[in-house]
Amino acid sequence: MKHLFIINPVAGSRDRTREYTQAIREACDERRLDYRIEVSQAPGHCEKLAREAAESGEEYRIYACGGDGTLNEVAAGAAGFPNAAVTVFSGGSGNDFVKLFSDPKAFFHLERLLDAEVAEFDMIRCNDSLALNICSVGLDARIGTDVANYKRIPLLQGFRAYLVSTLVNVVKGIGEHYVVEINGETIDGDQTFVCVCNGRFYGGGFNPVPEADPTDGILDVLLVKSVSRLQVPALIGKYKSGRYRELPEFIRSFRTDHVTIRCDRDTPINLDGELRRGQVVEMSVAKEKIRFFYPRGLTWQAKVDSCGDWLS
Repeated sequence: MKHLFIINPVAGSRDRTREYTQAIREACDERRLDYRIEVSQAPGHCEKLAREAAESGEEYRIYACGGDGTLNEVAAGAAGFPNAAVTVFSGGSGNDFVKLFSDPKAFFHLERLLDAEVAEFDMIRCNDSLALNICSVGLDARIGTDVANYKRIPLLQGFRAYLVSTLVNVVKGIGEHYVVEINGETIDGDQTFVCVCNGRFYGGGFNPVPEADPTDGILDVLLVKSVSRLQVPALIGKYKSGRYRELPEFIRSFRTDHVTIRCDRDTPINLDGELRRGQVVEMSVAKEKIRFFYPRGLTWQAKVDSCGDWLS
């Protein structure tokens, strides 16, 4: 088995290439592993490196050294290849996808990643791109993709960067007109945003659908109606903690394998924190699966409390 470590020097609040390299060499040399380290040179390079390894036909474990954007690229490159498995050696600003696991901090420890189990996860096909975690269109997409503008400002990492982006984008405007086609229904009207979940966490800690399962072949979709600026704080508070059922007048939920969103103009799309644009957005469960490895003993299945409610 070969091990490929792909370092993204722009992930997170600072360049951690030197730290990553030292940790990788110490752990892999001690175990006498067949490994190599690559450093991303530009957007899309992580995906290219992962695909080249997967296309070799050799058995690979590929480590996305960074955050959710790095993992997105690496997963997109290796998706559909049974000889390749991916993970994230955490070091980004959000590290949201791995929060669905019982101990997300384990992904910061390479020794634990070298002793791993493997699961097969679904992916989202969004137009011509693939995503592993969560995609969205509308205010939420503008907020999520603008976070990168703030995450390297001191004291604005993680959820704080998301809050600043929220304030800025709420001022810019909230609702937009979409035509949403889902489960045989056409919904024509102003919406705040549409969120499509395969994973459970994004935006530095938002958990909109606590029951989302990346292995069930289904996407969990939340359609959030247009609201006023005064209603945004209350809406976001419940949305963040997965209490969307308490807001039926504002949020509709769906479980589906396909949704189409038609926008009046070219619109930002959030793809695991990465920005895409489009006027017609097709999202579906991708035919490609991804083999994901994680520290031994961890679980990712959603849990319910004694009243049958999903735990965030």
